[in-house]
Amino acid sequence: MKKVLIVEDDQIVANIYRNKFAVDGFQVEVALDGPAGLEMAHQFRPDAIILDLMLPRMSGVDFMKQIRSHPDFRQLPVIVFSNTYLSNMVQEAWKAGATKCLSKANCTPNQVIAVVRSTLFNNGAPVLTPPPLVEFKPPVETRQASPAPAPPSLPVPPRTLERSTEAETQFQAQVRKDFLESFPGALTAARASLQGIIKGDKEAARLGHAQELYRRIHTLTGGAATAGMPQIAQMADALEALLKELCEKPANMNASSLRTVASALDFLGVLFEHRIFPNEHDGRPSSILVVDDEAISRRAVTHALERAKLKAVSVDDPLAAYELLAHKKFDLIFLDVDMPGMSGFELCTKLRMLPSYQKTPVVFVTSLNDFESRASSTMSGGNDFIAKPFLFIELAVKALVYVLRGRLKPVK
Repeated sequence: MKKVLIVEDDQIVANIYRNKFAVDGFQVEVALDGPAGLEMAHQFRPDAIILDLMLPRMSGVDFMKQIRSHPDFRQLPVIVFSNTYLSNMVQEAWKAGATKCLSKANCTPNQVIAVVRSTLFNNGAPVLTPPPLVEFKPPVETRQASPAPAPPSLPVPPRTLERSTEAETQFQAQVRKDFLESFPGALTAARASLQGIIKGDKEAARLGHAQELYRRIHTLTGGAATAGMPQIAQMADALEALLKELCEKPANMNASSLRTVASALDFLGVLFEHRIFPNEHDGRPSSILVVDDEAISRRAVTHALERAKLKAVSVDDPLAAYELLAHKKFDLIFLDVDMPGMSGFELCTKLRMLPSYQKTPVVFVTSLNDFESRASSTMSGGNDFIAKPFLFIELAVKALVYVLRGRLKPVK
């Protein structure tokens, strides 16, 4: 019986993984933070570790460095969970010696078990064919240096290939039921934390509420992924990254970023009402148009969208943009305001006259942040407003809200 140590601070998610690994024939222990995980590793001597990077008391990266410094654990497979948007931390995890890096919001327990079995029993070759998952690739310079998986020593257990479909269905149904029952209370608590930020009169109090809100959304991300709720997990994943940045840089907790947090929380409630499951998930690519005459600003917006895996077409001329709009349908439009030949307000007014663009979301991204400009954005038909300079992850969160909302079908 192979041993797996799960280092995960979310007790609910940790228990789900503990139960799933135990049912699949593993001996499992759980540690709720980094120091406890290190102590447990020395006592339990696991054959593999499942590690969340976002841990209290000690980050997952620091945990990796300490584990790899011990001779007995230099070849130990360590499967890392990360937020999709924390690319810098993922790179640090690779350099510290991670065996695999997976996106937490896009992984189900079955997928993680398949990765562990692949590593332990078949020297990296797939044992099962799991559903698609998001796996981070290591940087080129670390691919050869990363610890090799443990050599195969055991055959694939017969139960791996003869898994009970009925038992799996029951397990997933129970996980989903528990998540759906807990979600309303979790969302209410998250909104209360946001109100604490908004109403806080001291920076320390605001930061405390922000950290509390971050932890709540961190839990929600993992819970939605294990429950097989991909759109809730995707939205919570992006919001979690925004909140982490606000906690690290409290000066960015301004009216714009908090408005974005509020809209994301509201949209999580909308997604919950729709109960989106994997077989109902609309995976079609989004179509986004960015119009800005400044090359640096244009690139900043498209880079922010790329972080959310959203591809965009960028145009520097508003007149050319209007011609493009007349012949192609876009799901979301970002407009600068002060442009030669035609202002963003004028372009928005004109595009609203096109039959296909009467309800398409339009977001203004501009350095004009006065009340008159905000009023003009609304009068011209705009849906939202972001002032330059903006946080990349804030724009990504805002874009996800509009793109995912546009894909929802009316609740029956």
